[in-house]
Amino acid sequence: MKVALFVALAVFTVGFAVIWILAIVRRSREQRLAGGSSAQSRPGALDTAIGFVTNFFDTLGIGSFATTSSFFKFWGLVRDEEIPGTLNVGHTPPSILEAFIYIAIIQVDVTTLILMIAAATVGAWLGAGVVSHWPRRKVQIGMGSALAVAAILMAMKALNWLPVGGDLLVLSGAKLAVGVLCNMVFGALMTIGIGLFAPCMVLVSLLGMNPDTAFPIMMGSCAFLMPVGSIQFIRARRYNLKSALGLTLGGIPGVLIAAFIVKSLPLAAVRWLVVVVVIYTAAMMLRSAALERRRSQAAPVPSLSSAD
Repeated sequence: MKVALFVALAVFTVGFAVIWILAIVRRSREQRLAGGSSAQSRPGALDTAIGFVTNFFDTLGIGSFATTSSFFKFWGLVRDEEIPGTLNVGHTPPSILEAFIYIAIIQVDVTTLILMIAAATVGAWLGAGVVSHWPRRKVQIGMGSALAVAAILMAMKALNWLPVGGDLLVLSGAKLAVGVLCNMVFGALMTIGIGLFAPCMVLVSLLGMNPDTAFPIMMGSCAFLMPVGSIQFIRARRYNLKSALGLTLGGIPGVLIAAFIVKSLPLAAVRWLVVVVVIYTAAMMLRSAALERRRSQAAPVPSLSSAD
């Protein structure tokens, strides 16, 4: 069954690649016809560096969505309403690579793995269909709230307040139903910009599973749900192509170095740094939403006076 899972993942990968490449070609053609240059869509050194750093630590279990959102907000690289789409599209190829690696090397019941992956994928499809059409302020509120929750989970992990888990490699009955339902919700939340890693780790531990099983479950879930959700953002053009390409180009070597060369690091200080940065970003997102509301309220209302 694991072979079938790898085949399915390869199909998803090819499908995503074809759709994204065709979208890039179409956008480049439109830019040339409009007299513009396709060079404006080429990622710079900063975009690529962000992809490398965030995916390096993602492979070690830190997660990439919250940190990437923080970088985007701090440097003003991506418009707020395009951040969820950019995260999902740009991090898809590195996440797929992570899934191939960790599904292969860590043992977990394949039926449990497939059901939780399928649930997350369905959740992402439903969520992306909604978020890809949200106005800027709604995205700011959603991301600000999601980042605040992510910061709390990260702080709890840094303080060792999360459940330690058990030794189960398989779920059945009520535990399996809870796992599937929760992972569907986590998949939907991915499209807002809250990463799946932290809540999935908590879920796996609460269900009594071996904590190591979280890696193939969460990385496999992301690898399948992100292509599905990303297609919605690509079609709606609600993502930043330049930054998304940077995440991919920098992210792939970041994953390989973390998985096969570094393998593990003392991450306590890094976790606390990430918590501080994510809290700051959440506050900035919610502040931007408040400013957006004030601007809309201050905008003049057109008069309905009749013509002479």
